[in-house]
Amino acid sequence: MSFFYNHESYKKPSLALLTDLYQLTMSYGYWKTGMDKKESVFHLFFRKPPFHGGFTIASGLESAVKYLENFRFEKSDLDYLATLRGSENTPFFCSDFLKYLENLHFTCDIDAVPEGTVVFPYEPLLRIQGPLIQCQLLESPLLNLINFPSLIATKAARMCIASKGDPIIEFGLRRAQGMDGALTASRAAYIGGCTSTSNVLAGKLFGIPVQGTHSHSWVMAFDEEIEAFQSYAENVPGNYVFLVDTYDSIEGIKKAIEVGKWLKANEKKFLGVRLDSGDLAHLSIKCRELLDEAGFNDTMIVASNELDEVIISELKRQGAQIAVWGVGTNLVTAKDYPALDGVYKISALRDPGGPWKYKIKLTEQMVKISNPGILQVRRYYTDKGNIADAIYDLNNNQLNENCCIVDPLDPTQQHTMKKSMQSKDLLVPIFRGGRLVYKLPKLDEIREKTQNELKHFHVGIKRFLNPHKYVVGLEKTLYDLKIDLIKSIRTKSSQAYLPFEE
Repeated sequence: MSFFYNHESYKKPSLALLTDLYQLTMSYGYWKTGMDKKESVFHLFFRKPPFHGGFTIASGLESAVKYLENFRFEKSDLDYLATLRGSENTPFFCSDFLKYLENLHFTCDIDAVPEGTVVFPYEPLLRIQGPLIQCQLLESPLLNLINFPSLIATKAARMCIASKGDPIIEFGLRRAQGMDGALTASRAAYIGGCTSTSNVLAGKLFGIPVQGTHSHSWVMAFDEEIEAFQSYAENVPGNYVFLVDTYDSIEGIKKAIEVGKWLKANEKKFLGVRLDSGDLAHLSIKCRELLDEAGFNDTMIVASNELDEVIISELKRQGAQIAVWGVGTNLVTAKDYPALDGVYKISALRDPGGPWKYKIKLTEQMVKISNPGILQVRRYYTDKGNIADAIYDLNNNQLNENCCIVDPLDPTQQHTMKKSMQSKDLLVPIFRGGRLVYKLPKLDEIREKTQNELKHFHVGIKRFLNPHKYVVGLEKTLYDLKIDLIKSIRTKSSQAYLPFEE
């Protein structure tokens, strides 16, 4: 989808069928019962920060915007839907409903947190308001477009924190989950803080700087390792970084230095060497000693080989002399935490022009009970940094007073934000009546926003082990409303089913 929706010359296809079947069957049911005329509010959010960390980076909004701008059912879509049959061998959808889909136009209001925003569990990343069928049909594609890039942007941000300012190159194309997975990951990794990618198509489509060296096969194609380095230096100008671990890393470094001397004699800069195996801490230290002794103090050491934020942190602690980090598999696949648990829940419903009826999803687990209302997130901060986030209902007129934030999982945890404090609302208008009202920022601007956002949070939430918990909760009026709805629904349920009542 990143390819389709970021290639300006590509004819935008219809991707309305990028959805789960039950979205269409539910929409059919809404249409048959006349509920298609109802107006609804849905929120997209997640319940747990990925990687057992303390923060998440929102990403994927641009692809979502481009998907929504081109949302439509084409003739081939409708022809396919007409072939679907249920268990009684009757059509899933009648011809009148398919005609309804043919004439369906996106008319929703959508608010979202901009890409690069630091977000936390239960905070809505998107709020979707509009006709019930439209909102329902958008559930699966929006989750698909937001979950994965937010996961990868977060992983990249963690790695950049671990590298303490050292550049990180995203090397993950060959291990990514398909072409689109690779492109989406390259873009999200750049948002998270990576400086470049090896993925040339991602460079073309998104304007991400591209970098790379050579592989072991280049060295193995020559009879001698030094011959491979010399030939590379002579024939690939301006890219003088040699992979030195094909046979023996220390001997490889020594041979690279000999070619480096040739480069220096020809007024060319010996840029670096790359280590891709072995004890990276020990080898990089030895490599640095050899380079410095030979007068190549500015020649950098690049490292790769299954790196992640924990390994990078440990190598830094051990004094590794690595200046640039190449990360692949563990970044683009989020190998240790392969999915963000984003969900999409209805929270309000009404007849056209009527009063809102707030909706809530109950379960035996408090963490899975949804929040009712038409929600916004207010972030409180001082000049020193961000303090707390309050999830509140837009219909609450009391938020200009002191705001009490209640932890919904532990209501004894409450924090009061004084009305004199600085604050800002995180969700901004994206679509109004189906019309785009938001100017999409450039990718470099999003990447810069990520870095600036992270600077305004306490270092504790950025720890990899037992991170500090940032204060996020429900504004007390909303919390009280939620509890009242829970009690009301559970009272009705208990009255309807008492299995041991005499």
